[in-house]
Amino acid sequence: MERVRIKGIIFDMDNTLFDFVNAKIFACTAIVDHFGKGDAHELFNYFRRDVHGFENVLNISDYLRDNGCFSEDMFLECCRIYEEEKVRSVELYPGVKSTLLELRSRNILLGILTDAEMRNARVRLEKVGLYSVFDSLFTHDITGWKKPSHKTFTHALDSMGLKPYETLFVGDSLRRDIAPSKQLGMMAAYAYYGDRNPDRDRAHIKEKPDHILNSFSDLLKVIREEKYDEHGL
Repeated sequence: MERVRIKGIIFDMDNTLFDFVNAKIFACTAIVDHFGKGDAHELFNYFRRDVHGFENVLNISDYLRDNGCFSEDMFLECCRIYEEEKVRSVELYPGVKSTLLELRSRNILLGILTDAEMRNARVRLEKVGLYSVFDSLFTHDITGWKKPSHKTFTHALDSMGLKPYETLFVGDSLRRDIAPSKQLGMMAAYAYYGDRNPDRDRAHIKEKPDHILNSFSDLLKVIREEKYDEHGL
């Protein structure tokens, strides 16, 4: 049976290319330092609730109200501090840029599929110097869906002209990245080094990654070794 090389790689962005959780904790620290009350990790946990969403600044409003510190001016100032510090604190994991450039030199299509909105994704990618490295960027406001919906994955595949069997997906979430990509027939590499997800996101996942990455640069070994047929056998 004919063997097929990987023609495209689609990456998750946050916590796969850089430690976004750490950047958000730095931003939360800057907020509590500003108004002199509270705890940065407690504020960060407000973002992890299934209330407003992981990026929504209304989490800051809730935190200020619960701590008796809310005013419109305070809220707006904290939002400014949060957004500035969050972007300033984003740093690539070791080996990311050199690995991506090596992949580009092999004529592999590179894309990003993220639940962030375009304005946030572009700012973060520009901060770390990667915006021009990728062939495609798919965000929540572009696809209309969030992971683990299959529709957001198929939108990315179709837009890049890729078949699932010739595509590798790389992400840090077993539930939102690995399971849906495997269900669609893609290869999947689990960015173990970046998994900062709650334990509930790892529970009851039947689909197993084809590869486990202990560092981003491990991806080059995967690409050198990986050949497979159109049925993933």
